[in-house]
Amino acid sequence: MLHGFVLLVLFQYGGEALARLAGVPTPGPVIGLAALALLGALWPLLQKTVEPTADALLRHLSLLFVPAGVGVLQHLDLLSAALVPLLAVLVLSTLITMGVTALVFALLARPQPGVASGGEAPR
Repeated sequence: MLHGFVLLVLFQYGGEALARLAGVPTPGPVIGLAALALLGALWPLLQKTVEPTADALLRHLSLLFVPAGVGVLQHLDLLSAALVPLLAVLVLSTLITMGVTALVFALLARPQPGVASGGEAPR
């Protein structure tokens, strides 16, 4: 499990270094995760090495939210001062996300010309 953890941290820091050197606005851990996924698909041994550690981290993912929760509680005065704008942004972004999701679903669910419905091949 230690080897897998070291690999996860190396990919995270490698992605962070790449993001800073390239000056891209993408977070470094996202770049590291993309690199890990790509190399894991190409090199199955890497995936088998990291998989047990990743599974263990995902099982205890809720513990990683404790520091964020403590930070929120420490800054309740700031949050209460900006409560109305925060709620407006949350509601608006949720509605936009639901609308875009419904639109994409409607576009993808439309029958395609020349494609038989029901999963059968056209005759």
